[in-house]
Amino acid sequence: MPQLDTSTWTIPIISMTLTLFTLFQLKFSKFLYPLNPVQKTMKTMKQDNPWEKKWTKTYLPLSLPLQ
Repeated sequence: MPQLDTSTWTIPIISMTLTLFTLFQLKFSKFLYPLNPVQKTMKTMKQDNPWEKKWTKTYLPLSLPLQ
């Protein structure tokens, strides 16, 4: 069975690596980063629940008077 000749692979591998590096450098150089990132303040909306509109009390079996 013949052996695979890998002696010619160095030039394509090096050229591919350089090409990928160049393409990524160009891609990242065109990306616009924000100059001064500012954290946004989130406003929480208060939702009125029906059980908060009136006073309620829960009577548990253990809170009843002893008999």
